[in-house]
Amino acid sequence: MFWLRDKWYDILAFIDMGGPVLWAIFILLFVMWLMILERMWYYSITYPGVRKQIIADWDKRDDTTSWYAKQVKAAKVSEAAIKLRSGLGFLESLVAISPLFGLFGTVYGMLNVFDIMAIAGTSNARAMAGGVSKATIPTMAGMVAALSGVFFTTYFKRKAVVEREKLEDRMQSH
Repeated sequence: MFWLRDKWYDILAFIDMGGPVLWAIFILLFVMWLMILERMWYYSITYPGVRKQIIADWDKRDDTTSWYAKQVKAAKVSEAAIKLRSGLGFLESLVAISPLFGLFGTVYGMLNVFDIMAIAGTSNARAMAGGVSKATIPTMAGMVAALSGVFFTTYFKRKAVVEREKLEDRMQSH
């Protein structure tokens, strides 16, 4: 249990070293991962039931070849596709914003470096180095946050396309 407390202190020290912008990046990352977990839940738990119900309703139909039946099929597939893509735009926005928050943190940190230079002068390299390292931490955190989301947004977009095509193929007219 003590090692967990020590890790918690390490995390808080890391966040403190990165400045207040790092808190915003971690909140952004938390929201991003909530979205990722929600999409994982939908694709693995909820959507199979939705797909099963759509297919069952389609298989109950006597008419699957008329113009009206094709319109019903298109509507059902479109509704499923909308649900499959739900939230992906917001998730992509979070991924795109993460490095920008990191860049903002870098600018904020560099302003602190300039303050140190104004007070201590340019000859205090140790103070400047600490400020520069503090300025680069948000950049790294923003990039890590974005990279963690890029994989999942790409995966979810592809999964939505594949699942839509599978549903459409399964509902082909007999």
